[in-house]
Amino acid sequence: MSTNNVVLCIGGNLGDRLENLEETRDFIEFNMGDFIAVSGIYESPAWGMEAAPDFLNQVVEISTTLNYLQLLAEIKEIEEFYGRKRTPGKYTSREMDVDILFFNDEIVETEKLTIPHPRLHERRFVLAPLAEMLPDKIHPVLHKSIAELLKSCEDTSSVKRI
Repeated sequence: MSTNNVVLCIGGNLGDRLENLEETRDFIEFNMGDFIAVSGIYESPAWGMEAAPDFLNQVVEISTTLNYLQLLAEIKEIEEFYGRKRTPGKYTSREMDVDILFFNDEIVETEKLTIPHPRLHERRFVLAPLAEMLPDKIHPVLHKSIAELLKSCEDTSSVKRI
């Protein structure tokens, strides 16, 4: 069975944020695949929301036998466990959010999923932990390294490793 290399961003701004990250990592390891790398944990203001609690985010890289649709089903399961309700076009506070940043070096565009994540290059809270782990990874659409994307990111929000 072939394995896929996947990079995920996990995070939330409600509940016990550190415990939620730990439980989500456990869920990922049990249901999705083995960890290759795990970034530090980063705190940042809620992106696209006003007067919302700060987020804790982390990037993880896993090796998995799941395809991207199976992976998406597992992600929906963990988000539903944490009560995540998606409102198209609106950012909301949540206990846990899991985004697929990369799936191998594949480019996927379906109604339900776009890989690489279409806004990862606009978000310092994603790029900072990603650059910690994979600074030389080349974005398969933008053809720039993660370090280059972080350097040119226009998002000026405060992102600090805790």
